[in-house]
Amino acid sequence: MNIVLSAADWVSLFAHYLILSLLSIGGAIATAPDMHRFLVEEHAWMSDPQFNSSIAIAQSAPGPNVLFVALLGWNVGLNAGGFPLALFGVLVTMAGILIPSTTLTYMAARWGHENRELRAVRAFKQGLAPIVIALLTSTGWILATSSGYALGNWPIWVLTVAATLIMWRTSIHLLWLLAAGALLGWIGWV
Repeated sequence: MNIVLSAADWVSLFAHYLILSLLSIGGAIATAPDMHRFLVEEHAWMSDPQFNSSIAIAQSAPGPNVLFVALLGWNVGLNAGGFPLALFGVLVTMAGILIPSTTLTYMAARWGHENRELRAVRAFKQGLAPIVIALLTSTGWILATSSGYALGNWPIWVLTVAATLIMWRTSIHLLWLLAAGALLGWIGWV
């Protein structure tokens, strides 16, 4: 995939990630649906498979959750002209996603720690839980449906519901569920 990005496009990408940074309650992965909309649907700077692969590779690798943002920037840069622009894409997306949220988190954590007994601070922390759950659910929906997993593909949905219930109701480690899913995929059941 070859695309042409102007300086204004790079600034737009950086500005979009600056905004997403402030919306990344629950981690950068919670903003993946909007990243998909911006990068794949609106600007066509990358394909659906590139987007999904970036998230899958980064989430399976050890390290911070935000690594997928670097891979998205890498793929945009590769599509725009190769290796030097791929590194620039990583810099643009990572700086955009990290600078605002890191600054805000540091300042809010200091203030929240100093005022942790205030009723408003406790209410704010409890109120964020449903927002984080909704954002992560929408991320899962985008990842599941954009790769051809139609609602009619019932085995994948049964496996998803089963894995969710097992994680919620038991103490089985997530790696065992990942291994079981990989085995079911390998033998062709899902």
